[in-house]
Amino acid sequence: MGWFGKLTLGSLGFLMGGPLGAIAGGALGHILFDKENSIAQKALPFGHAEQAQAAYFISLFSILGKLAKADGFVSREEINIVNQFLSTLRLPEQQKQFAKNIFNEAKNSPYSIDDFAAQLYQVNRNQPTILLSFMDLLFKVAAADGKLHEAEQAALLRIKNIFRINDSQFDDLKSIYFKQDDRYYRTLNCSLQSTNDEIKSSYKKLVKEYHPDMVISKGLPEEFVDVATKKFQEIQEAYSEVRKERGF
Repeated sequence: MGWFGKLTLGSLGFLMGGPLGAIAGGALGHILFDKENSIAQKALPFGHAEQAQAAYFISLFSILGKLAKADGFVSREEINIVNQFLSTLRLPEQQKQFAKNIFNEAKNSPYSIDDFAAQLYQVNRNQPTILLSFMDLLFKVAAADGKLHEAEQAALLRIKNIFRINDSQFDDLKSIYFKQDDRYYRTLNCSLQSTNDEIKSSYKKLVKEYHPDMVISKGLPEEFVDVATKKFQEIQEAYSEVRKERGF
């Protein structure tokens, strides 16, 4: 029996306390069970892996709920993003409903997004890739209405610090979902404050480094050639846009 099955049999006490335990308990209260055959049964203990899986699941939809309401209300677009994400998961309908209940419980709870993020970090502190992919999903939800609201930005920055994600990784994720004024400059390894000569110099260096002929001459794998070619095209586009903007 997996973690969700044990949870529905009344094993929440074996799982966790704190904000996540409170949210999970509230969410379970909204799922229709045959109480005589389910909740009343003897609680089953959780193994370490099951605890980690359950904590991740509950943390995920708790944070999504708080983030969606960070700007004061939850939009239809944000709900659709969460539903679309759920549809990609191979979960039984009852577990999907549990996720939706967590989302609703968390968004209206007295706990902060920081509380949930801190518990998730404790479970995954040795797995930075999971935390980074989690942050990517949060950006996707925040971008659902086409705007990054000030409250959402502040919440994401706090989560970034809790997850110990560096500035460069955070900015790269942000640039995927939100157009930034310095996007082309960043592609050229420059900034808005860079001089024209600095931009030209950086461009020449990048073109030499990522030119397909140069990459092929180094005998690198075909997969890397494809990546380098795409990067080369991005550099060309960025330089063209910066030249138009600056008139040189």
